[in-house]
Amino acid sequence: MQDPQYPARRAWEPQARPQIRLTDAERDDVIGVLQEAFSRGQLDEEEFGERTEKAMRAKFGADLAPLTEDLGLSQAGAPRSAPAGPFGAFSGQGRTDSRTPLPSTQAERVMAAVGHSGNYFFPVIAPLVTFLLSSRLSPYVRRQAMESLNFQIFCFVTGTVSVLLSWLIAPLLVTLAVVLGWTVLPAVASIASLMGRNWRYPMLFRVVKDD
Repeated sequence: MQDPQYPARRAWEPQARPQIRLTDAERDDVIGVLQEAFSRGQLDEEEFGERTEKAMRAKFGADLAPLTEDLGLSQAGAPRSAPAGPFGAFSGQGRTDSRTPLPSTQAERVMAAVGHSGNYFFPVIAPLVTFLLSSRLSPYVRRQAMESLNFQIFCFVTGTVSVLLSWLIAPLLVTLAVVLGWTVLPAVASIASLMGRNWRYPMLFRVVKDD
């Protein structure tokens, strides 16, 4: 006799469809929406940190839905209407322009400052490690680490070229400017990061760029 609690599945009954796992781009979209909500004041710092962590650990779409459903968003995590503000509409790219201001928590600001100040002890290595570690942790830390890494590369390339042309006056002045900038600017960037600023080094070129 068939247990009524577990009736036999009839052949014509539809089988349950397996859940499709999320991609990094889908997680990044929801994190971007959370950043927009944080910048508007819909989420406080603690809520933003908790929801961002859950979004990064999410495996299926159902895991993301509770993170944005009270922010005026659809179950899929896409805005019902394109929100105004610095982040605009999220179209699946998961990346923002390098000049777009990014919100940050206190912990993220400290980590970003370490990425800048670490150049005094481990040039290039400190921002590179921070950049790699922040890939899935914090867009703000990733942006600041990328700036710091680009600045170190800029100083190395510009300084090397200037030394090779040191028999000219102009390159010698450039070398002095690079040394002065390398000495002062990481400290300024560290302070700016601790204040939550979106610091950008004055550079003529950037080798490492976001996708």
